This record gives sequence, structure tokens and C-alpha cells, in this order.
Amino acid sequence: MASRAEPADTVDTGGRRDWRDVARDAADLALLGILLTLAAVPLLTAAAAAGTASAAVHDWTRTGSWPSARTTLRRFGRSVLPGLPVSLLALAGAALLAADLAALATGRVPGGPVALLVTALIAAGLAGYAGLVVVEVGGNGGGRWRASARSAARACLDAPTRWAALTGVVALAGLLAVLVTPIAVPILAGYTVAALHAVAARRPVTADRTARRPVSTAVVGRRELS
Repeated sequence: MASRAEPADTVDTGGRRDWRDVARDAADLALLGILLTLAAVPLLTAAAAAGTASAAVHDWTRTGSWPSARTTLRRFGRSVLPGLPVSLLALAGAALLAADLAALATGRVPGGPVALLVTALIAAGLAGYAGLVVVEVGGNGGGRWRASARSAARACLDAPTRWAALTGVVALAGLLAVLVTPIAVPILAGYTVAALHAVAARRPVTADRTARRPVSTAVVGRRELS
């Protein structure tokens, strides 16, 4: 994967990026998605693959350069065993939710459209939370899933709008995965990880508590009279 850092004689003094930079970044993310998909094919390595890809995107967004192949392989190998329970939990949860949604959609389970909608919203919220966990794992070098899960839970409660945005990213990625040709799904995976990092990095806008409260005209008038 190429680095976004250019030699001094080729850097645009205005700091602007041209179409070649955008095309290079797009190609790098596509390659990342393909490698992520290949590493997750055994299913039990899905968590390790997602964490390693997230760590690579974390480095890329912070430094402008991708980690070396040796660093990436070391991260992946180090996270395979700790990621096994996470992969099993994620696969089991996804299978149960899919079976529940299928049963509600076909009428085999009572509840109707309301229960189907509630279950779909719960599934989407869990997917958004899982996306934030993957981002947190990337910031921890591709590991520490338990600590990342706790940190993601606190972040979701502190910033529900960000949680909703991450849920939207995952939902859009799932919709595109259904609509695009199957050969493009691995490419979509790399873009999804990058989008999750971009959304998670946005800080919520909060009011400045240190700003002085405005003084009313009546108060000003009393001060002048006194």
C-alpha cells in the first residue's frame, strides 16, 4: 500500500490533493478490503482480521502511511487466539438475529410488522455498536477486545448521535453489499472500515460552558443609573 506522504519536491505547496491522491487512497482501501475478506474466510479469524484492518486504517488516518507488511502480519498473528471468542460470539449473535428476523418476516413467530421493526432496529443498533468496537480495537493495535467493548459502550451512551451515525454506516454498507455484484463486496469492506473511523473521529458539537451569559438591557441600564 502506498503512503500519502510525498517527497518534498512533489508536495503541493497549497496542501491540496489532486485526483491521483484520491485514486491511490481508493485503491489502498480496496486492497485492504480484499485482504480483510481473505483473512476472515475461515470465520474464526474474522475478529482478528477486522481488528488488524482497523489498526491499519487507524495508522493511515493518523500518520498518512500504512503499516508495514511485517507489522500487519504480527498484529494478525497476535490477535488470532484472543479473537476466537469474539468471532464465535459475533457469528452466534448474527445467526440468532437473522433467524429471528426470518421467522418474523415469514409469520412463523407472532408479532407482525411491529415486532419485525423493533427487532430490525435492535439488530441495527448492535451492528453500530460493533462497528465502534472495531474502531476502538484499531486504536489499541488490533487487540484488547474486552477493554474496547467497554470503551465503545461508554461512547455510545455519551454520544447517541454518533452511535446512530455509525449504525447508519453499517446499515448502508449492508444495503450496498446486497445491491452490488458479489465480487465487489470485499472492496466494500475496506471502505466501510474507513467510514467507521471517519464517523467515530468526529467530535460532537457541545456548547461552550465558559462563555459569558449575555446581560440584559435592563441590567445595563440600572448599572448606568447607579
